[in-house]
Amino acid sequence: MGLLRIMMPPKLQLLSILVFGVSMLFIENQIQKLEESRAKLERTIARHEVREVEQRHTQDGVRDTPPLAEAEDVVIIYNRVPKTASTSFTNIAYDLCGKNHFHVLHINTTKNNPVMSLQDQVRFVRNVTSWRAMKPGFYHGHVAFLDFSKYGVIGKPVYINVVRDPIQRLVSYYYFLRFGDDYRPGLRRRKQGDKKTFDECVSAGGSDCASEKLWLQIPFFCGHYSECWNVGSRWALDQAKYNLLNEYLLVGVTEELEDFIMILEAALPRFFKGATGLYKTGKKSHLRKTTEKKPPTKESIAKLQQSDVWKMENEFYEFAQEQFQFVRAHAVREKDGELYLLAQNFFYEKIYPKVN
Repeated sequence: MGLLRIMMPPKLQLLSILVFGVSMLFIENQIQKLEESRAKLERTIARHEVREVEQRHTQDGVRDTPPLAEAEDVVIIYNRVPKTASTSFTNIAYDLCGKNHFHVLHINTTKNNPVMSLQDQVRFVRNVTSWRAMKPGFYHGHVAFLDFSKYGVIGKPVYINVVRDPIQRLVSYYYFLRFGDDYRPGLRRRKQGDKKTFDECVSAGGSDCASEKLWLQIPFFCGHYSECWNVGSRWALDQAKYNLLNEYLLVGVTEELEDFIMILEAALPRFFKGATGLYKTGKKSHLRKTTEKKPPTKESIAKLQQSDVWKMENEFYEFAQEQFQFVRAHAVREKDGELYLLAQNFFYEKIYPKVN
């Protein structure tokens, strides 16, 4: 092309440059039009999907579908924190769902991302509240707390969860990424082949055992606000505490999982009738055990405990533990080493007007 330009007269060279420039502008313009057409098509499809949903809702209204019975119109969301015995507990729900006639659904997010996009938040909230065929339902997944009252829907789900000592949770997760567990032993894990122990990681200042990795239980309870995921945020800690008290029916601790299950069975027998017996005698108790896990040394623990992140995560854990123990103290009694649920401790009287 360079040789051709040298041989071409100046006017022809200028003309070829102009033609080339116009061609590029034309191509760019066509690409822009294609992108606009694609965006327009996507908006059209989205509007069509919305119309279909609205038509179905209208048809349901025309048919005057009777409301679900109160006991059937219940949804539980277990937004499980990783490595807190969540699989062991969830499998009890799977074992009970056929017998107790409820549905269990796993919320599978891309790459286990606990934060949903705004559009997915809206979709999820609408699904959970209006999917009659899946009620009563038990939803579980590694998803941060969602405040359903923000989305203009009627009715809120029942939230439950379990928390764990933050360092023990991190140690379990560290070895899980390298060696997996006895639940799916053949599955290749992300850090498989890395033989470094947790203590060696702490000593070397590795990223997988850094104190920042402790920051997980607080944001899971805090929710979908940006500040929740700012490591070390005092606001996030306060919000997580507020949500635990005001939005969750019950939050247990991994170290007292049986007591958590017993109280749930008493409070929500529609779902958990038979859960305590199943946990005690079933083969799936403590189902998921991390392989090759070695307890950390006192030196490693002391190093992590120097960080502000640990202090905040531990404050939240102890707050949750104290609240759970308060609930348990008013729900059960211990006799001969066994826990027993308290019978109903209230009744109604002085009911007026009198019925003849």
